[in-house]
Amino acid sequence: MGGACSLKRDQHDDDNISRRGFSSRHFKFGSSNCLQHFLFQRVIDVCHSGGSSCPSLMELCIHRIRKDLDKYQSFSMLPRDISQLIFNYLVYSNCLSDDCIEAFRDCALHDMWMGEYKGVKDNWMDVVSSQGSSLLSVYIVGSEVTDFGFSLLQNCSNLQALSFDCCDRISEQGIKQVSGFSNLTYLSFRKCVSVTVEAMQALSSLDKLVKLDFERCPQIHGGLVHLQGLSKLESLSIRYCQCITDSDMKPLAGLASLKELQILCIYVTDYGVSCLRGLNKLVVLNMEGSHVTTSCLNTISDLASLQSLNLSRCCLRDDGCEKFSALNNLKVLNLGYNHITDACLGYLEGLTKLEGLNMDSCRITDDGLSHLAGLAKLEELNLKFTLVTDDGLQNLTGLTRLKSLNLDVRQITDSSLAVLTARNLSVYSFGSVEYRFYWFDSPGSLRSSHNRLWDKISRIFQKSAIT
Repeated sequence: MGGACSLKRDQHDDDNISRRGFSSRHFKFGSSNCLQHFLFQRVIDVCHSGGSSCPSLMELCIHRIRKDLDKYQSFSMLPRDISQLIFNYLVYSNCLSDDCIEAFRDCALHDMWMGEYKGVKDNWMDVVSSQGSSLLSVYIVGSEVTDFGFSLLQNCSNLQALSFDCCDRISEQGIKQVSGFSNLTYLSFRKCVSVTVEAMQALSSLDKLVKLDFERCPQIHGGLVHLQGLSKLESLSIRYCQCITDSDMKPLAGLASLKELQILCIYVTDYGVSCLRGLNKLVVLNMEGSHVTTSCLNTISDLASLQSLNLSRCCLRDDGCEKFSALNNLKVLNLGYNHITDACLGYLEGLTKLEGLNMDSCRITDDGLSHLAGLAKLEELNLKFTLVTDDGLQNLTGLTRLKSLNLDVRQITDSSLAVLTARNLSVYSFGSVEYRFYWFDSPGSLRSSHNRLWDKISRIFQKSAIT
């Protein structure tokens, strides 16, 4: 059985990694939900496989071992494929404990993703580090791991992805130890106060980094200078790092491989954006909530590869919006909560690749919607809290790919909505409320709900072209 199921313990090439859904060059995970879905889908399939399908030999083995877990002191003699799936399941089912974690010592596992699992501490890291050169990725959130536990990972020379989000017990000195992980392509220390300018010096030696995430790290002002030599960096997130200012943007100018940049910093202005002028490979740019005006479009309009742009909650006005017309490759545009009117929509007429457009709380009227009539690929449109009425919706009847439409229906009647979906129209109203919002699940169906439910459905999607 072992020969049929297992992989050789010394295999670390990209073929082995790719079969698990990612390559050694690109790690797309960045949230616990995404990780859990990716990591445990196979486990769920194994546990809930039913019907007439015949379970495989591996599925039968895993099922049996799970039932008799307390009988095993070590899984090190099992094929790695099986021990990996057993570990994944125990994390998913919240059954991992101090006792059973020891059974995974020296199992040569590739991935130890524990997410927000409670109880992860230094003695667990001793087991994690025992995987040695086989270990490729570690993902932990909000653990009790200290500098000592983190230091044990130095035994894992082939680590490619490392995420220690919200781990407050790791100090500045502890974070400096990342300099020893020379094969890292993904690194995340979200919401970590110990990520300081001094700690970030360790990043300069990680020349294989592709994705870096410092979301909500409050002490990184002045530290981005240590990224200047990371020529392979494609994705950088400094979302909600409110310590970031224009001076921090200057070191980003040399990151020529950058494809995704998440900023969301209130102290970044038009001058800071001007530092991005040479980032010709940039595909995703999120500047939500930054203190920028339409003058920033002088720089952004030159980013010809841009496909997703978020400038919501900024200081945009109509003056200067003509620069949007140069962004011919845009697929997603979010301009919500800005002081823009129908005039801005006139400059979007030529953006024929647009699939998602958010104009939430802008001063858009019926006349403005005529400029959207030619956007044949539009799938999602947010017109919540605008001035659109029944008359304006006539301009949307030709948008046959529209799947999601968000409207403030104080000015909209049901009869007008029927024009948009002439067949199989279904309207559902939850109670008698002052405000209702409508959205499409598909071109042939329409639903309504109370505004308090809106956050749970139909948002402008974000796309990343990192492959």
